[in-house]
Amino acid sequence: MQTTLSEQELLRRQKLEELKHLGIDPYPAHEFLVNVTASDIKENYDRDKLNYKNISIAGRLMMVRDMGKAAFAELQDATGRIQIYVKQDEICPTEDKTLYASVWKKLLDLGDIIGVEGYVFTTKVGEISIHVTNFKLLSKSLKPLPVVKTDEAGNSFDEVSDPEFRYRQRYVDLIINPKVKKTFEQRTKVVNSIRNFLNDRGALEVDTPVLQSIPGGATARPFMTHHNALDMPLYMRIANELYLKRLIVGGFDWVYEFSRNFRNEGMDRTHNPEFTILEFYVAYRDYYWMMNTTEKLLEKIAMDLHGTTDLPVGDKTISFAAPFKRVSIFGAILEHTGIDVSKMNEEELRATCKQLHIEVDESMGKGKTSTESQRAQRPLDVAKRRCFPETVFAAVRNDGLCRKVRKRVMG
Repeated sequence: MQTTLSEQELLRRQKLEELKHLGIDPYPAHEFLVNVTASDIKENYDRDKLNYKNISIAGRLMMVRDMGKAAFAELQDATGRIQIYVKQDEICPTEDKTLYASVWKKLLDLGDIIGVEGYVFTTKVGEISIHVTNFKLLSKSLKPLPVVKTDEAGNSFDEVSDPEFRYRQRYVDLIINPKVKKTFEQRTKVVNSIRNFLNDRGALEVDTPVLQSIPGGATARPFMTHHNALDMPLYMRIANELYLKRLIVGGFDWVYEFSRNFRNEGMDRTHNPEFTILEFYVAYRDYYWMMNTTEKLLEKIAMDLHGTTDLPVGDKTISFAAPFKRVSIFGAILEHTGIDVSKMNEEELRATCKQLHIEVDESMGKGKTSTESQRAQRPLDVAKRRCFPETVFAAVRNDGLCRKVRKRVMG
């Protein structure tokens, strides 16, 4: 399929050829040594100015204010933005002014990645900046970036807010909305915190098969593929549960896995057909131990990431400090509806569900361990009430209908 290039894309390709004509490699392969970051300069320059007399930094060119024979620009690296000052006579001390007059002023574009050398200073208006003594093009950008403007107070204008664009071109979203990076960074910190918690207590991290001959451990439609060498169908795992349990049978006391699972079902912005799940299995313990351990885990994550257990969730502040309040499923239903379902039979439970406008079917009877029960727990007890139902980790014996009731009245 032939792609039609925009005027900007055509112009950038022309500049690419002009750079090559000048003998400048627009995509150099050799190393550019970086000895500082934007955040490091901003946080430490005022109290340690001597260490910033000879710095080298690389980043993406995000803004340029041209003033003839000098220019201010903003460079964005992985830690944030910093202002740079480029002066013609500084980077071109000889009669040849090509590097500034042609390369800097005409052949560079917003989005290009450059490396600069120089020293840090403070401008007359008090902004910490880099006085550039030399710069090098590290990567020529052939696609224009959306322009996002930011005022002195840090307020952004013309941000890209279209969810379709942001999720399909996440790399662009990260460039123009750096605050999105925090989500990625926080996720990594959460994973590391969980891993450290489990490892410190003697758990063993394992890897289990992604390709399985029989998909098990959950009720979900799998993705199917074919193994050419064995000429047999295989399935992408929908859960790692069964393999972890086999390891417990084999003699391990505590195993866990951050598992990439795949479920060939419906999707939306918050439900992806592929996702990561943490599962761990322990020998000789009960669900009370599991609740205690989970409370301590959540408390540690909160402290590792935020330094406190009191965190805002929506318009409320939730404490993740252990212990949590614990309620039974029957008790929760009674508390929120005034209805005691603990001694009801199936017909009475169905009648209660209809009374509460909860959709049920004939298949939901006693002993049913439906996925609905776990879905009902998901944001409920931590985000809304900060409590654990005492039955959530137990071998399920309560009626599936009760779980439907609880989901409706509390979730």
